[in-house]
Amino acid sequence: MTRSMACFLCLSIVSMLLLTSCSDGKAATAGGTKQEQELAYATAEDINDMNPHLYLGSLPAQGMVYESLVENTEDGIKPLLAESWDVSKDGKVYTFDLRKDVSFHDGAPFNAEAVKKNIDAVQDNASRHAWIKLSSKIVSCNVRDAYTVELVLSEPYYPTLLELSMTRPYVFISPNDFQNGGTKDGVSGFHGTGPYQLSEHKTDQYATFTANGKYWGGAPSIKKITAKVLPAGETTYLALQKGEVNFIFTDDRGVDSIDVEAMNQLADTGDYQLVRSKAVNTKIIVANSSKSDSPVHETAVRQALWHAIDRETISKAIFHGTEAAANTLFSANVNYANVQLKVRGYDLEKAKSLLEQAGWVQASNSEARMKAGSKLAMKLYYDANSSTQKTEAEFIQNTAEKIGIQLALIGEQSSSLATRRATGDYELLFNQTWGLAYDPQSTVASFASEAAYYHTTSGIARADELYNKIDEVIVSEDEKARKSLYADILDIVHEEAVFIPITNGSVSIIAPSSLQGISFEQTQYELPFERMHFQQNDY
Repeated sequence: MTRSMACFLCLSIVSMLLLTSCSDGKAATAGGTKQEQELAYATAEDINDMNPHLYLGSLPAQGMVYESLVENTEDGIKPLLAESWDVSKDGKVYTFDLRKDVSFHDGAPFNAEAVKKNIDAVQDNASRHAWIKLSSKIVSCNVRDAYTVELVLSEPYYPTLLELSMTRPYVFISPNDFQNGGTKDGVSGFHGTGPYQLSEHKTDQYATFTANGKYWGGAPSIKKITAKVLPAGETTYLALQKGEVNFIFTDDRGVDSIDVEAMNQLADTGDYQLVRSKAVNTKIIVANSSKSDSPVHETAVRQALWHAIDRETISKAIFHGTEAAANTLFSANVNYANVQLKVRGYDLEKAKSLLEQAGWVQASNSEARMKAGSKLAMKLYYDANSSTQKTEAEFIQNTAEKIGIQLALIGEQSSSLATRRATGDYELLFNQTWGLAYDPQSTVASFASEAAYYHTTSGIARADELYNKIDEVIVSEDEKARKSLYADILDIVHEEAVFIPITNGSVSIIAPSSLQGISFEQTQYELPFERMHFQQNDY
């Protein structure tokens, strides 16, 4: 994907940054020393497997190491490892002219053969990549000459370049790292073409990335980046104060390692700066419509819960206004998402009315409503590493109780939540949209993916209609028809209330005040560390 960024996101590494020029443990205020060419950041989870063609690894970490053919920017798709490209008139053949000054970290040449081997390796595991529809459209990847490669599709597919720009899976690892001729069974090393290379990794402790001195885009100023695995909250806050880490950012699950108030306190000292991106995603509660033995199966229950969430208070009291209340799955700045949908705001009386009409009776001696001998009770899963999700869950639990819905709150690791989502073993769980670069096309395509939101959508009355429209929109070549199809898709899931929006999230960075060049990518999952540098001050 684009070369860098984070989100939420998306990490891990240690090698503590000892800022000797600031012996009291505060952030560095000048550049030039060895220590000031290093960053140490806190991450709640290990970087895991860095194989870019699988999905266990940290997205921000992979974004430092691997690169894609093209990059997604605010100004559209731009060249990255491909200098230029051409699309055939029928939209089925993409021809890429590659850079000639690129090599992998292990010295292997980056050329058309390497591109073909990588794309073939991804396609050899195509069922694993069903969430990204491009995987089902690629017929072949052909070498035209040493630095020219063509991608042949079965039919025109408008998001092709967008999906080639993503952090994974269509990025490139040295063919020397392949095992059994591919990558689906694992790799023997993690050598990409990016500005940083993985130099050390101690599981659940830290990972260290060092600058690629031969990087085709120029050697980065920050020479070493270390991510240290720390629990979110007070532990990370104390580590920042002590100088054990000096940089944090929203991870690839949209989770902040410390809360907004703590971020503001650090920024107020003058030693740190707090930088936020524009809104990049929507924080949501995902409802499992396919769970027929649970109240969550009923549209009225999901709509009532939607009405029982006071988003404005969550925005102001929990996020201190840094995340705006969200009333739709996608914000209006997302392509094709500026659609008129029924407003469903905080309204406890409306919520009660919906439940009563659906036959859920509030007994005076019962905490939860009842129907046919069953309680209106559900489980809500949240990320145990999040500094805010438990607080949000408790707040929602309290307001849901006022309308007769009983919520049991369960905190788990993000990997467990992902497994629940994929297997359908949940009623309600916190999640987020995939973000600007992926929305709406990838999130919408995932509505029908068993690895993602199939269980969320498959139990609704118009599921077949929804899936047919998704199949149509991703191959539509007519802009007007595409807009109409997206409007219909968003209307269906909005009416069914299977994706209950809470707030619009952004990427947060706490960094030394002397660090310059902080910027964001279109994706929430990477940070362009290679653009950062410390200001030079004289003592």
